[in-house]
Amino acid sequence: LARGGMSTVYRGLDVRLVFYRGFAECKASRWMHSAAELHKAMRAVVCVGGETQIERVLEHAIAESKKQRVHALVFVGDAVEENVDRLCRLAGELALLGTPLVVFHEGGDPHAGAAFRQVATLSRGAYLSFDLASADRLKALLAAVAVYAAGGYRALADYSAKQGGDVKLLTAQLKG
Repeated sequence: LARGGMSTVYRGLDVRLVFYRGFAECKASRWMHSAAELHKAMRAVVCVGGETQIERVLEHAIAESKKQRVHALVFVGDAVEENVDRLCRLAGELALLGTPLVVFHEGGDPHAGAAFRQVATLSRGAYLSFDLASADRLKALLAAVAVYAAGGYRALADYSAKQGGDVKLLTAQLKG
């Protein structure tokens, strides 16, 4: 989750890491204000097998969006094992709250790809695929989402004009 933050010096970005693993374990960090904090939190996460819990992540984003504006939800995933209609309903709720879902789909599972495209579209977000060989590409796209969350569409459009490539694809989808 990403929301714009305000300080007396500059407008920043607050980020909350939400992850799931194992059997019914879904956790959310506190809101973090620096890349170092986020990096430390991410490095502490250990993968454990289990079914996807995307519904819980979307419900968490909805609850947070009702408390305070959340500018974007970024989801990185490779599979969807839940009821897609339920995920689509939750994505629609995110759209009504002004929280676009930006999905980065790792791998080539066609079922997951179709589901991720639907939820991204319904939330007025964006969908892009990537593979393990494209870590730099994912890094550039995450930077673009951070620009969008902190500065809005206009800031993203300016950034996109300088970056080009996949950032332009992301920008085009978020325009809608």
